[in-house]
Amino acid sequence: MPHLVSSYLPSTAWVTFFVGIMISWWALLWMSAEHAAITRIGPSNLGVEFLLSLCLTATNELTFFGLVAMWSVMSLAMMAPTAVPMLKSYQDILIAGKGKVPAHAFWALLSGYLSVWLLFSVPAAGLQLLFSNFDLITFDGIILSGWLTTGLLILAGIYQFTPMKEACLSKCRSPMAYFMGRWQPGVAGAYRMGLHHGAVCVGCCWALMLLGFVGGTMNPAWMFGAMILMIVEKLPDIGRYITAPLGIALLSSAILVLCQTLGLI
Repeated sequence: MPHLVSSYLPSTAWVTFFVGIMISWWALLWMSAEHAAITRIGPSNLGVEFLLSLCLTATNELTFFGLVAMWSVMSLAMMAPTAVPMLKSYQDILIAGKGKVPAHAFWALLSGYLSVWLLFSVPAAGLQLLFSNFDLITFDGIILSGWLTTGLLILAGIYQFTPMKEACLSKCRSPMAYFMGRWQPGVAGAYRMGLHHGAVCVGCCWALMLLGFVGGTMNPAWMFGAMILMIVEKLPDIGRYITAPLGIALLSSAILVLCQTLGLI
């Protein structure tokens, strides 16, 4: 019976997990489609509609808490799918343990992972508000300054070649080895491992996430493309062939934008 419980609950968790991702993407598409819809949603509403109203307010008025809500939804939609290999490896360990680890530790692991990305939303929102205060960004999160665009592209491009990026990627690409080396038992241990792996994931992807200011933080095409790119980069067989070319592409784009800013082209 413990073995059946351990197998069943994670399967249910997978369904809930993917439904949550779809809801997050629906929210992003909804927000980007109609900024004017804020007039149809009263601030007194609760639940999902209230969260969406905050996000829409963020894109129109750039309030800090609204921006945090917007970045939180965006982080959940984009980064939760990249955690699938980690969650699958943990599920395999749960099933192999035949009930020695509580099945709901799956949720603790996921909660720890997502908590870090929700925390990431706070400085990201603060940075967007700072850019707005200096008139460097549009209401939908697109940078107006060629110099700032160049700087972010250079930052992201250089980071692709750093030892920290490689160290974080190596852990993301080998989740089973990660768990074997840092295993902590029980629900609390699962949450701590989720926190640590979330921090590793932020260390891997933070620079790419900040490129949302280049593509537009409310641009679904950029968000979806960046999500696919980060998923592929974390794949053990394919990802290693993407990291360096991506860095070169980012640095080349920075040179192009710089030349445009200087009026050379």
